[in-house]
Amino acid sequence: MIERKDDYLQRREHLKSMSDSELKKYFFELADKLVDPLLDLSYKNTTKSIERSILLRMGFSSIQAKEIVEIISELDLMSKGAGHCIYAISKKYNIGIEEAGSELINGKHVEFLMEYFNKNE
Repeated sequence: MIERKDDYLQRREHLKSMSDSELKKYFFELADKLVDPLLDLSYKNTTKSIERSILLRMGFSSIQAKEIVEIISELDLMSKGAGHCIYAISKKYNIGIEEAGSELINGKHVEFLMEYFNKNE
């Protein structure tokens, strides 16, 4: 049997003098540090699945959402958000969200999106 070197008493030395409330506060500070990189990753990245979900909540059918996300992905605009792209079209041309999405599916407004997000083809 392998004997484990127990260094628990040494590792807990800096915690020994803390009260329960101080320990709780310290725990949540460490938990925040642990979660920060995950939050940063989620703020800066998205997936096709997330973007489809957003479009579904905007009123698009699953088929429309899939088509829009594929177009946005091909244009390399996923980081901007599919919903943001549709919203930008809607505001620019003063049309409804669903109409903006339908028009994008039919090939319209690609140039506008590329210009709006400063993407060079």
